[in-house]
Amino acid sequence: MSLQNKYDLVIFDWDGTLMDSIGSIVACMQSAARDLALNIPSERAIRDLIGLSLPKIMHILFGSDTQLHEKVVERYRFHYLSANTVSPLFDGAETLLQQLKDNGYTLAIATGKARHGLERVLNASGMGHYFAATRCADETESKPHPLMINSLLEQFNVPVDRAVMIGDSVHDLNMANNAGVAGIGVSYGANLVEQLHEAKPLAIVDEVSELLFHL
Repeated sequence: MSLQNKYDLVIFDWDGTLMDSIGSIVACMQSAARDLALNIPSERAIRDLIGLSLPKIMHILFGSDTQLHEKVVERYRFHYLSANTVSPLFDGAETLLQQLKDNGYTLAIATGKARHGLERVLNASGMGHYFAATRCADETESKPHPLMINSLLEQFNVPVDRAVMIGDSVHDLNMANNAGVAGIGVSYGANLVEQLHEAKPLAIVDEVSELLFHL
């Protein structure tokens, strides 16, 4: 397929955009709360926060007690790692990445994951070689702050009109807005379509393969 090459730099969120991991994240967060006899957050409450950094999620869901946050994070990671399996990629995700790379696009990741978490899933999935750079919330600023995108633009010397951010949450799309780059939402991840529309993205797609028509 011949692509339009509207952009030089395509930045992806990871969870809920390329990897089908939202259900696992929700289940592990609820299990962590249950272990500590805390009020168990609803699936919707957790989904609405996915994409933010883990410390920010802890503060919103469980209050300001940082010692409690540490306990919840420990239990969350215990359950996440105990599964001993990596969530699958969405259908068509690797094909999309290969097509984009073959057509000369520079690919990057901007994620709310911590560095060790991203490296784990990239290594386990074998997807790391597609990406020229990655940015994680524990090394920069949590979405929707534009620092992750801004640093990628600077690294690759790409102007804002030649970059696009693709994600499944309003946090991704608002980060794009704050950085002055185009944003494309995907409807199959964490947030509802109605929520994505609030951030006024360039487009919202229902399947990975549809992204090609906007790039």
